[in-house]
Amino acid sequence: MSMQKTSVPDFQISAKVVYVPSESKPEKGYHFFAYKISITNTGSSPAQLMSRHWVITDAAGNKEEVRGPGVVGLQPKIHPGQTFEYDSACPLNTSTGSMLGRYFFVAENGESFSVEVPEFYLVAPLALH
Repeated sequence: MSMQKTSVPDFQISAKVVYVPSESKPEKGYHFFAYKISITNTGSSPAQLMSRHWVITDAAGNKEEVRGPGVVGLQPKIHPGQTFEYDSACPLNTSTGSMLGRYFFVAENGESFSVEVPEFYLVAPLALH
């Protein structure tokens, strides 16, 4: 029996997080994090990112779910070998938290699929006095 290779797009997703002191008010329990997401098509066919679903958890265990079309107002078509990057931000009521999620794509053949965004952490640097 021969294995048939399907051309389902394959994506690699990474996140870089930066704490933004100028936007944060730790004394008021407001911590602002900026993050850059890189979405690389490591597969052999293009796909369009249609929507996203995030689960944001703070240190107190409060969860917030965010769903919406595309990312930063765009629904990019990402071709094999291409990387799409965007910047976004997330305020938290605690100095640490995490985000994980899923991107929903449509392949060129019309097939829908989703790609998991591995959990990443939002951690404010400790203030040194």
